[in-house]
Amino acid sequence: MIIIDRFEGDYAVLETDDGMMNIHRGHLPSSAREGDALSYSNGGFSVLPEETADLKDAVRDKLKKMLGGDYD
Repeated sequence: MIIIDRFEGDYAVLETDDGMMNIHRGHLPSSAREGDALSYSNGGFSVLPEETADLKDAVRDKLKKMLGGDYD
């Protein structure tokens, strides 16, 4: 899975199974945001909405456990 870690100027820093990589922002869909899960096929990236939602839910659950509360 590929995840957008952050944007630095015109570049996106991606977390991949093989480590981190930088690509020009123009290679991503215009709707892509930090934290989005991506797929790469046929020479292009696409956002995976369901996987992105699952990632955000997992982060929210970890925060709840760490902070000991319900922060929805």
